[in-house]
Amino acid sequence: MWPSHRSSATWAPARPRRNSSWWATARPCAWGLITGGRMGDIFGPRRMFLVGLALFTVSSAACGLAPNIWFLIVARIVQGLSSAMLAPQVLAIVSHVYTDEARGRAFSAYGLMLGLSGLCGQLIGGVLIALDVAGLGWRSVFLVNIPIGLVILVLTPRSVPDIRTGAGAELDLVGAALATVGLTAVVLPLLEGREQGWPLWAWLSLVVAVPLIALFVTHQRRLAARGGAPLIDLGLFRSRGFTIGVTAYFVYFMSMGSFFLLFAIYMQEGRGWAPLASGLLFTTMSAGFFGSSFLAGRIAARIGNQVIALGAGLVAVGYGTGGVIVSQLGTAGPAGWVAPGLLVAGFGMGLVAAPLPAAAMAGVDPKHASSASGVLSTAMEGGAALGVSLVGLVFFGTLGNPPAPDSYPKAFYLSIAVIVAFPLVVTLLVQALPEPAPATAGTGREEDEEAGAAEQPVR
Repeated sequence: MWPSHRSSATWAPARPRRNSSWWATARPCAWGLITGGRMGDIFGPRRMFLVGLALFTVSSAACGLAPNIWFLIVARIVQGLSSAMLAPQVLAIVSHVYTDEARGRAFSAYGLMLGLSGLCGQLIGGVLIALDVAGLGWRSVFLVNIPIGLVILVLTPRSVPDIRTGAGAELDLVGAALATVGLTAVVLPLLEGREQGWPLWAWLSLVVAVPLIALFVTHQRRLAARGGAPLIDLGLFRSRGFTIGVTAYFVYFMSMGSFFLLFAIYMQEGRGWAPLASGLLFTTMSAGFFGSSFLAGRIAARIGNQVIALGAGLVAVGYGTGGVIVSQLGTAGPAGWVAPGLLVAGFGMGLVAAPLPAAAMAGVDPKHASSASGVLSTAMEGGAALGVSLVGLVFFGTLGNPPAPDSYPKAFYLSIAVIVAFPLVVTLLVQALPEPAPATAGTGREEDEEAGAAEQPVR
């Protein structure tokens, strides 16, 4: 996947071929999200957001200036850890600062930015590489993070209040170690096992993960019973809304992660499109997402959580339409015919992006908001990893080795038959979500007054 023998002056990552591990390097360390969330509860979400963002900016610079492959690998690990540190703090800040209708609008803005970043990343990455500014090539994908990170580092202390959660200054190091090892034992074989032909170590890792996770849960319960501070307050899962919401989030991202990867492979490897051209086609999905994001709040006000079911259903329809069209186009027909399916899927994503995390976080105590957000983020990353692994079995199994040019369409539409099942499951899970309580004027005013500056709205 990566060259190991080029000189430090000229080496560059090879173009990814038929595997998922190149995609995995772009994901934050899923096993660190829970620990990062707990650190936000202890030290304050704004502080941890700033620390994580500073490390992410520095590690991005290190990636962009990497003199060799091993330096890049280490820098990417640091980048993933810093992402795990800052990502859970966003929803936590929203949960602390906003109440009632303002919180709903904040969740909508969060969902809009999260969705657009995922969709537009395909295009932005292609544009940066195609422009080849100053001959930087792929390095510009990392270096562009530096000015963005610096601007946010300056603006965050001015616009986000210093939030004190009162959760106590204890970090469950034993729990953090168990969570790290247990989740790694799950995620690593899912990402690398198929590419390496499912060797013995991958199956052993999955088997060992079961007692490790069970030991983690047992440790958390005992620590809570002694009055300690567990890494995750398991009481969160007594809330039906949180448990169902996290499960739905996990299943939903099984479809997103796998579809994005396989569609990119079909376009670039199967049809020979450049990354920029493939990214431009993704803008169709972005347009649908952007348009529906502004309607999600109005629709939710009328039908409640069923807006999530509606959105997930449209995602399934859009993916399915794309799969059917690809089966007819093959690798030579005009790819523009796929655009309507992408538009419908993007429209559905916009109806899910904000309401689903909002439904999951609705009943969470603000002092546990960072931990809950860490669990939600872990569900997102874990779902994407599992989706790629499961759907990859169908896709790459059909593709063959070496793949024939005409095998890409068949592999893609057979994989779509699996992918569409995930959003359909989400529509069923949504039926078990409790309906959101109607906003009442003045709700939360007393709590806001007691919280002081930590609960003032962000301007």
